Amino acid sequence: MPNFPIGKPWQIKLINKMMSLAPDPKINDLVNREIISFGPGSGVRVFTPKNDVSEAALLFIHGGGMVIGSASQDDQRLADLAAELGITVVSVEYRLAPENPFPAPLDDCFAAWQWLGSEAQTRKINPARVVIGGQSAGGGLAASLALKIREQKGVQPAGQWLFCPMLDDRTAANRELDGVNHFVWHNKSNLVGWGSYLSQAPGLEETPKHAVPARETNLAGLPPAWIGVGDVELFYAEDVAYAKALQDAGVDCQLNVVEGGPHAFETFAADTPTAKVYLKDATSWLKEKLGV
Repeated sequence: MPNFPIGKPWQIKLINKMMSLAPDPKINDLVNREIISFGPGSGVRVFTPKNDVSEAALLFIHGGGMVIGSASQDDQRLADLAAELGITVVSVEYRLAPENPFPAPLDDCFAAWQWLGSEAQTRKINPARVVIGGQSAGGGLAASLALKIREQKGVQPAGQWLFCPMLDDRTAANRELDGVNHFVWHNKSNLVGWGSYLSQAPGLEETPKHAVPARETNLAGLPPAWIGVGDVELFYAEDVAYAKALQDAGVDCQLNVVEGGPHAFETFAADTPTAKVYLKDATSWLKEKLGV
């Protein structure tokens, strides 16, 4: 599996330009897709089953190391999930670093959460039956979003659904990891991602509030979490540590470690037996938390 070449600003721009030129992916015929803009670079893509829609919903945040990607990359997967579970799925489009560093991406995710709440009555969604989730950088943003929502003291998410989440900038500061050729996302890319997002060198003593979930010292009262990660990927150690920190804080957290699983293998190798078992476990947890 190739790594994403994002060491130089022009490479980031090239990847994002190429992705922006791609047509919207075809999706399940059983689902309607709406594309709603909040402003340049931010908004939501909403997937609603045409029949038998429950009151539950998923707010999902795409990956891309904080610097590449778009919500459209998850269209097929999320449309299929909406049809399978009979739920509304809201996919977040957020502004990317380095042009839009923290707090812009998290602000966009919070705006999507607020939008979902404002639309709940119209769309017949129960705000207490909404799980937030994401993959890679999106998983990290979902964890940050849970912290931000907890601070607001309003309706809390029913759960956190985190695939290989990007949680700790201190990993990027560990130069001993640079020599390991991690599939898809290696530590040199991680250094660019975190540095672009934080607008400072990763691993410094202080980071902005809610920017780095693994730096949070108080995790009590957060929603239940499911964290999935492969044991040969860059984020393995930080994801296991975060799961343990949640558990130590009294948060119900299920950790699923896949032996030999590289970063985001559930996307790049979705048809393999290992990925199918992994996704089945993840979906079972999600169904339980959504009550579907």
